[in-house]
Amino acid sequence: DGMNVLFIVVDDLRPILGCYGDKLVKSPNIDQLASQSMLFSNAYAQQAVCAPSRVSFLTGRRPDTTRLYDFYSYWRVHAGNYSTMPQYFKENGYVTLSVGKVFHPGVSSNYSDDYPYSWSIPPFHPSAEKYENDKTCRGKDGKLYANLVCPVDVTEMPGGTLPDIQSTEEAIRLLSVMKTNRQKFFLAVGYHKPHIPLRYPQEFLKLYPLENITLAPDPWVPKKLPSVAYNPWTDIRKRDDVEALNVSFPYGPLPDDFQRQIRQSYYAAVSYLDVQVGLLLNALDNVGLSNNTIVVFTADHGWSLGEHGEWAKYSNFDVATRVPLMFYVPGMTTSPVPQGARVFPYLDPFSHIGGSAPQGQSKKVVELVSVFPTLAELAGLQVPPACPETSFSVVLCTEGTSIVHYFNVSEENVEEGKEGCDGSDRCFIEEPVAFSQYPRPADTPQWNSDKPKLKDIRIMGYSMRAIDYRYTVWVRFDPNNFSADFEDVHAGELYMMETDPNQDYNIYNNTSHGWLLKKILG
Repeated sequence: DGMNVLFIVVDDLRPILGCYGDKLVKSPNIDQLASQSMLFSNAYAQQAVCAPSRVSFLTGRRPDTTRLYDFYSYWRVHAGNYSTMPQYFKENGYVTLSVGKVFHPGVSSNYSDDYPYSWSIPPFHPSAEKYENDKTCRGKDGKLYANLVCPVDVTEMPGGTLPDIQSTEEAIRLLSVMKTNRQKFFLAVGYHKPHIPLRYPQEFLKLYPLENITLAPDPWVPKKLPSVAYNPWTDIRKRDDVEALNVSFPYGPLPDDFQRQIRQSYYAAVSYLDVQVGLLLNALDNVGLSNNTIVVFTADHGWSLGEHGEWAKYSNFDVATRVPLMFYVPGMTTSPVPQGARVFPYLDPFSHIGGSAPQGQSKKVVELVSVFPTLAELAGLQVPPACPETSFSVVLCTEGTSIVHYFNVSEENVEEGKEGCDGSDRCFIEEPVAFSQYPRPADTPQWNSDKPKLKDIRIMGYSMRAIDYRYTVWVRFDPNNFSADFEDVHAGELYMMETDPNQDYNIYNNTSHGWLLKKILG
């Protein structure tokens, strides 16, 4: 009678996790999940900002099809009445439940998180969420501020708690209810951290002494970075502690010591998140459902930590678009799990030593838009059909593709066959690529460059990530008819991953790349 699904989505989490090779972070619970999962080391979001990315992967459609590039429209009204992943599970007999930030709240999910289409009961939002941006951070002078860097004493917080703690408690409660009622469920849990403000229990700072924290490997704005590509991190400039630094707009660097503090707090927030994930997975063990529940772990996009002189998301670089993505499928990514087995004992990041390697790992380039068809296939549901070229009127289809065939890692090592090749042109088996995009209001950084409203978009940066390069073209865009003009290229970027893994040396102007443009128009 099918597997349950536990879908964990984290806000603004780039893959700084032990299972992704980060040596500094303490993330034992997520690493333990990875050790039983298929992990994708090259997974990318379709737009590096919350609402567009979430609507994209929850509907399985790209931003050009959802027509959501900002926060201010509801796809069912504005683009097409597309079915969502939870809706599809609900229509297939699942009880669908939403806890925390799954859909982006507000108009982009109809002020209801798309209830009742997507969810069986109204979504849960933690009550402490409303204090997120209040002055709850104690400064050196003892006063309270709305800071970016915000370690707190949880007992002093309104209600004596934090949103992610409440979400974990509610998700654990719902697991018990589902177990008791013997209902097949799709439970989505959306964690807020490490989204700004970096507000987390202060004890997590102990894990990261400041002297162990380095700057980004490339904390400068690259010489050949087109100005249209730069995101001026306006949202963090508005926090009290950053505002006090009086940094010049748009390129003025943050002081080194403050850069280290941001990086320290981001790591601390990730360890705080890891504890929540650990408690949640341990509860799955406790109710005896680890043997028949698929667990997906991912994020809506990444977050720059000073690379290219940038902070936050809002760009097409890997640091903003790359996400963690792993699937735990009992009996498939693991040997069969006996009923009641302990798969996820809680690990304390303050005392746990040693990492664990992922059960299986694929370097294939994949996209978040593929999560919907993949999860459908893993759960034994019919995989939604591929969308036609224009799909505004098609209720159920996906612009992604199921990646279940990558789960059998042994096939990665087999030399790809070269049949059907006549020796001309570029002769290779099509390697997968990931498409991301980002809108801009102008060619140079403005106050609204990070989050332009639809009516203000003038340029769209279309970006293609293959295993060995990232290619981006910034082209004229007309928001009135949603059209991009690839004849009118404002700027371009090309980075070769083998020699330039951090994407610092743009070689667009000294390379011929007509074939890449053809491919992006594909």
